[in-house]
Amino acid sequence: MGIDDKFEAKAQDASGNVKETVGKATDDEQLEAEGKSDQLKASLKEAGEDIKDAASNVADKVKNAFDKH
Repeated sequence: MGIDDKFEAKAQDASGNVKETVGKATDDEQLEAEGKSDQLKASLKEAGEDIKDAASNVADKVKNAFDKH
């Protein structure tokens, strides 16, 4: 996961958390739902990037294994 992607996901998660908290405090169900949605989107982005990182690591290991032979 690139540093920009990590920062973007963390910022979206934090923003979503704030929206959810403010929505709960003000009884604004729409804002609370937006906050939860933002947090879910951030989690999905992080999961997708983790999968990309894992695939890249596997590819590197396979390449290194062939380079040794």
